[in-house]
Amino acid sequence: MNHHNISGNVASLKNNLIKQGLRLVCITLMGLLAACDSFVEVDLPPSQLTSPAVFENYTTATAAMVDIYARIRNNGLLAGTVTGVSNQMGNYTDELTFYGNSSLGTMNFYNNTLIASNTDISTMWNSSYSQIYATNAVIEGVTNSTTLSVAEKNQLLGEAYFTRALLHFYLLNLFGDIPYITTTDYRVNSIVSRMPSAEVYEHIKSDLLLSSSMVSEDYITSERVRPNKATVKALLARVYLYTGDWAAAVNEASEVINNTGLYVWENNLDNIFLKESTTTIWQLIPQSEGRNTEEGSTFIFTQGPPPVVALSNNLMTAFEVGDERKNLWTNAVTDGVDTWYHAYKYKQFSNTGTSQEYSIIFRLAEQYLIRAEALAQLGDLAGAKTDLNKIRNTAGLPDTVAVTQQDIITAIIQERRVEFFTELGHRFFDLKRTGNLDAALSGIKNGWNTTDRLLPLPESELLMNPNLNPQNPGY
Repeated sequence: MNHHNISGNVASLKNNLIKQGLRLVCITLMGLLAACDSFVEVDLPPSQLTSPAVFENYTTATAAMVDIYARIRNNGLLAGTVTGVSNQMGNYTDELTFYGNSSLGTMNFYNNTLIASNTDISTMWNSSYSQIYATNAVIEGVTNSTTLSVAEKNQLLGEAYFTRALLHFYLLNLFGDIPYITTTDYRVNSIVSRMPSAEVYEHIKSDLLLSSSMVSEDYITSERVRPNKATVKALLARVYLYTGDWAAAVNEASEVINNTGLYVWENNLDNIFLKESTTTIWQLIPQSEGRNTEEGSTFIFTQGPPPVVALSNNLMTAFEVGDERKNLWTNAVTDGVDTWYHAYKYKQFSNTGTSQEYSIIFRLAEQYLIRAEALAQLGDLAGAKTDLNKIRNTAGLPDTVAVTQQDIITAIIQERRVEFFTELGHRFFDLKRTGNLDAALSGIKNGWNTTDRLLPLPESELLMNPNLNPQNPGY
């Protein structure tokens, strides 16, 4: 990194802010943040990135926060690109079959041949911590601002605490024990150690509870692209489910479900992934008008053989007869001899006059299935089945025939499989948290070991900061 250039950029930002306005702030911030691919390399004193110039008014402070959402959309774990978790963990489990070029890091996810020097692993780790660094810069800048109102500060801080928790949540569930980064101080971050998973979860919950007390109940723009209180509660519900805090999971999911002023159930499966869907809780806006989702471009293909991935036979045979999700959310492509299927939740894979689909990060169906599973764990089997059946009936399926507690939980995990395929790694996380990874994957992934429940930490990071050792088992 060229620190002189960065200092110059910040000085230029301060000198020209009033004259050049928002555009300059966005460009300079993106340049600053993109220059720091790995949090361990970031060497900016907080006073520069969080200089009063950026956080003197709400418009430019908002630009700093919105830029982080753009970075999340474009690169890293939550991106709909080939290197995001929707694709990588779909290949790692039983959702996708890889047909692409062997030079793609995805092949190692699919073949179960991941090593610590895989560049896609580095991308996952570095982009996430770069985004976390940027989030911490916003937290510090907004906190220190003397000109933003209390309401403006609360909204921006609430969004930033939520985003920090979200990114750490995904890192934790992929890599296990990880550092929880809460500062822009290079001296601290360059020698940081990994934190036990249980402690990471406490930090995640703390950030989310703080966020929930700050962000607006309503969306602060006309589209659902800035997190609101229900977005925070949706992630809290998931965190409580993953950590076995069943009653809390029920409470948080219910608060989202009961917010019928914002969230209205959609019975038409083809409407669920449109940008105006009333079941969307939070989504990422495309780069420009007319663009649609990266997921659409990653998964849809129009002729065979597939250029990168197709839905696996394992997944296609998991749908029950009559499941409308198989008809409407997958699509067949044939060359006259062979037939392949691709995910068709997002229907657009190229530009349209007006953007029709945004990348959905949280949606209402998950809250019903979180509540169903938590209720089953608490012994409220009737309540669990009611929530499960809402999802099944929408897909054209009859009520579940499951009777016992264990059968109902198994049915819910199966329902999650056919509801959330190719969405942000749900299948991997569900198999992992329920202890079913080995049973599901040992028969279909060569050389599968129990230690494969964790990804390797990037080799380059361990070399730069030996405090991140030891490497995860098996690598």
